[in-house]
Amino acid sequence: MPLLTDYTSFADAQKHCSKERLWELFDGDREALNIAHECIERHPRDRVAVRIALAEGGSESYTFGEISDWSGRYANYLRAQDIAPGERVALMVEPSLHFYIALYGAMKAGCVAVPMFTLFGPDALRLRVGDCQPKFLLLAPEKTDLAADAGCDTAIADDDFMAMLENYDTAFEMTTAGRDMAMYQYTSGTTRELPDAVKHRHQSIVTVMLAALYGTGTRPGDRFMCPSSTAWGHGLWHGTLSPHALGITTASYAGKFDPERLMAALEEFEISNLSAAATHFRMMKNAGTSGNYNFNLEKVSFTGEPMDTDTAEWAKATFGQYPCSFYGTTEVGVLLGSYPGAEDLPPKLGSLGMPIPGQDVAILNPKGEHCAPDEVGEIMVMRRDGWFPTKDRGHIDAEGYFFHGGRADDVIISAGWTMSAMEIEDTLLKHADVLEAAVIGVPDDIRGLVVKAFIISDRDGDDSFIKELQLFAQENLSRHEYPRIVAFADELPKTPAGKVNRKILRDREAAARGE
Repeated sequence: MPLLTDYTSFADAQKHCSKERLWELFDGDREALNIAHECIERHPRDRVAVRIALAEGGSESYTFGEISDWSGRYANYLRAQDIAPGERVALMVEPSLHFYIALYGAMKAGCVAVPMFTLFGPDALRLRVGDCQPKFLLLAPEKTDLAADAGCDTAIADDDFMAMLENYDTAFEMTTAGRDMAMYQYTSGTTRELPDAVKHRHQSIVTVMLAALYGTGTRPGDRFMCPSSTAWGHGLWHGTLSPHALGITTASYAGKFDPERLMAALEEFEISNLSAAATHFRMMKNAGTSGNYNFNLEKVSFTGEPMDTDTAEWAKATFGQYPCSFYGTTEVGVLLGSYPGAEDLPPKLGSLGMPIPGQDVAILNPKGEHCAPDEVGEIMVMRRDGWFPTKDRGHIDAEGYFFHGGRADDVIISAGWTMSAMEIEDTLLKHADVLEAAVIGVPDDIRGLVVKAFIISDRDGDDSFIKELQLFAQENLSRHEYPRIVAFADELPKTPAGKVNRKILRDREAAARGE
């Protein structure tokens, strides 16, 4: 019987896809399943598992066999440190051999892998470590200064660490079940004061195949690449685990993003399937040099935020097709996809696509009623106890395609990163000269939205103070999570309960833009 990977059309997806058919793609079952086995161990040892484009130039590649052996050593090392199955093991490393062996090695050992974004500062790291209580944290060499205050045992991912691992056996017997915890993944920002860890079990690798098949269109034989950070859902689940589960060679990006370096990697690796954030496409467009490269893309997808029309048109002119959107949240998974490669479902400009098989998605009005075509409401997904809100607005057209209509809460999506207004405000308020702070997202041609902070201070609001606040947020929260625009005010609008009213700030900004 054909596997789901043998079908490419939208009609076949609706006809053949089911939970049981997804399980046919794997060796394990609900009683015995391990992500490391499914993603690494069962594939040809000499096949390249990952290619890494280095921001400073050059590239690295590692086979499934190399990652298998080194992750086995890492699993045995964790056991030797008396780190038991179920305990958390964190890693804060850019894509590298160290990253992949730590990710898969922790799950081999039955531990819970916790990837951390490498641009986190001490405040952001401390919050997440305090939340998940890891027994061990592997840090990139450039993050050595964070070790002292990490709150757990640490090691530095350098040559000495690899030399130490050589003392351990490569073989490791995996004994996890499908329902055993495999990974904690932190959203890049939340509406809570503390970041929320989304907890994934080993059987999550089966569920995520829906996004692989119908969101990114991943199929055996693809030369796949995802330049998003491997600490976030896109780069981790869709860019790493999903292709590896299918035995596909994937490519990642390490270091500060440069659109020229990405385009060079697309050519160098002869990538046929690219999935990137909308901002990656905008930055490639704005570089103005795409004509210098030869692309071999057959499937193109994006996620994280809506793509502006100019960028979508540039992508079609450059790659021969509109990028296919897929949409979801870390909490509920992928809900909508454009089925890349499906000839019977052409991507529509601006569309989020159609529901993924098995997902009941609708647009509802405030009364809980289904909206008519082109009527804007909230995107909702059916769960066991009823409709679950995504906090995103949208509409459906007459053909059933879904479209995004903006955020319904105070989360800010900038260049694909989801950031918390509350978390940024909390960090800014730690500055000795900040009396009050409020943060909102404002439109930006490149990033979609950028963070704007309104500050009340007795200090003069000059350029020097603005730069100081920006650096303060970057160093204490995250390199990406800071206000690119800072304005000073005498007072902030408040709700009757005394909370800052961000809606009034957003409305004022819109009025100033003439909207």
